[in-house]
Amino acid sequence: MSPPWDRDVIEHVAIVGGGFSGSLAAINLVRHDGPRATLIDRQADAGTGLAYGAADPAHLLNVRASNMSAFPDDPGHFVRWLEEQGYAAVAQTFVPRLVYGDYLKAVLAGVATQNPDRLRIVRGEVVDVVDSAGVQVVLADGTRLAADAAILAVGNLPPHAPAGLDLDAIAPSRYAGDCWAASATEGLGRDDTVLVLGTGLTMVDVALLLDAKGFAGRIVALSRRGLLPHAHTAPGAPWVAIKDRPGTRLSQLVRTLRMRSTVIGWRSAVDELRPFTQHMWHAASAAERARFIRHARPWWDIHRHRLAPPVADRIAALRSTGRLALVAGKIERVAMGATGVDVTWRPRGSAASQPLNVQWIINCTGPQGDLRRTGEPVLRQLTTRGAIRPDAAQLGIDVDEQMRVIGRDGRPNDRLFALGPMTRGAFWEIVAVPDIRTQAWTLARRLSNAHWVAEGL
Repeated sequence: MSPPWDRDVIEHVAIVGGGFSGSLAAINLVRHDGPRATLIDRQADAGTGLAYGAADPAHLLNVRASNMSAFPDDPGHFVRWLEEQGYAAVAQTFVPRLVYGDYLKAVLAGVATQNPDRLRIVRGEVVDVVDSAGVQVVLADGTRLAADAAILAVGNLPPHAPAGLDLDAIAPSRYAGDCWAASATEGLGRDDTVLVLGTGLTMVDVALLLDAKGFAGRIVALSRRGLLPHAHTAPGAPWVAIKDRPGTRLSQLVRTLRMRSTVIGWRSAVDELRPFTQHMWHAASAAERARFIRHARPWWDIHRHRLAPPVADRIAALRSTGRLALVAGKIERVAMGATGVDVTWRPRGSAASQPLNVQWIINCTGPQGDLRRTGEPVLRQLTTRGAIRPDAAQLGIDVDEQMRVIGRDGRPNDRLFALGPMTRGAFWEIVAVPDIRTQAWTLARRLSNAHWVAEGL
């Protein structure tokens, strides 16, 4: 059987997006002696993306350092780098995200410096990728970069305004749609109230940032269920993990988790599913996936994606003093008032609405992947032309198991690929570093034809 890609045909790959996914794809193409790579990012500081480039010193990784190597084939790489920087006994600690950003930038810069003929970094905004005799990557300034294939690694998209939040009814100066913008947490008075939409990991980041900047007012975090991510604990006793993939029916999965939780604890019960989750998602029917997203996703997220213990402690302290309140419900309407935004919201399970006056609203509902609503120029253009299409669950870009994008005609494109969170519809577990690094490594090996060589040779 011959390789699906001919090395003589794909000699140059353009990568759209210089965050974690795109940077690792570029780095691994060089590591595996693959095609030349051009990494294109709108930011001058490629290598980190929003997750690690826009972080604050108060923000910690949600995964222990021992599992944060950039390379699945070198699991100790990050810890060794930390030790080289003077950090000691860090394998089981939760390192600041800014430090991890420094690590990613150092790895990327090192590879680019040592391989100037193999890796090129270009600053610019990609507005289109045209598939014609290879691909043409079109930048906002009109520049066209020719390549043999392209990888879409655009990262997470900003959240949409939730239902009930009529942006036309409130002053723009009272709403932050991008919680990572510098202005999102500035200009607040000592006695102000901030309404944060969402109670997940992004809300936690914003609450910590507000606290670090000295905000002494009140934070109200609102989501449909008011669920807060759980915390990591110290590693438990070893256990014998399951060897067979659980069934994909939601009721069966819940029973399995409950049964295993009574034996090994819920954290271990969730963790032992890690080797199976992508396979379970592939095996599940469209109806089963939809049922999981509608009914189980919020609970899965707070158990699967946990807080570093120091972060959990700080959030608990904010709640205990009344500075942070988590509420479950939904917004019914908003209007400008004399002292800010008058919000009418209805608590979950209640028929009666409640008023809430706030001076600032920050959208932390989490990244969205609905291509029908995206403002990302390159995705909008590719979607309009039919070069890419939404996945069935509207979570992102439809791709096959080889990361090839699938167009409106239902056919995979051998010259256009996608990586990272926007492929959630195909892989589900593809938002954390351990999953994305494996995906980027796998695609780079395929494009380099290295996957036809046995490991270690």
